[in-house]
Amino acid sequence: MEARAEARYIRTSPQKARLVVDLIRGRKAGEAIHILRSANKRMAPVVEKVLRSAIANAENKSSDVDVDQLVVTEAYVNEGPRMKRIRPAPMGRAYRYQRRSAHIVVTVGEKE
Repeated sequence: MEARAEARYIRTSPQKARLVVDLIRGRKAGEAIHILRSANKRMAPVVEKVLRSAIANAENKSSDVDVDQLVVTEAYVNEGPRMKRIRPAPMGRAYRYQRRSAHIVVTVGEKE
């Protein structure tokens, strides 16, 4: 039995979000929440919210699920759309830069 949660269009670069997601992949759900609580990264609360949502989805999907036995089976970050912006530059020129976004996906399941 697996349950999945996804947060889309999060305003951070996928590279920064992957640093946090890599900490919890393969861990027990309770242990992963403790890790995210103590992680000193801006994305940690966002990933924790997605993880709690996946756990709640598992409880809603099946009433006989044991929350203490849930494991983070999948956790990955995909790149979302980029917002292209322009910064003024000297002599009437303009520099283009991109504001990146990310899609965070967490799947929890019971370990056999």
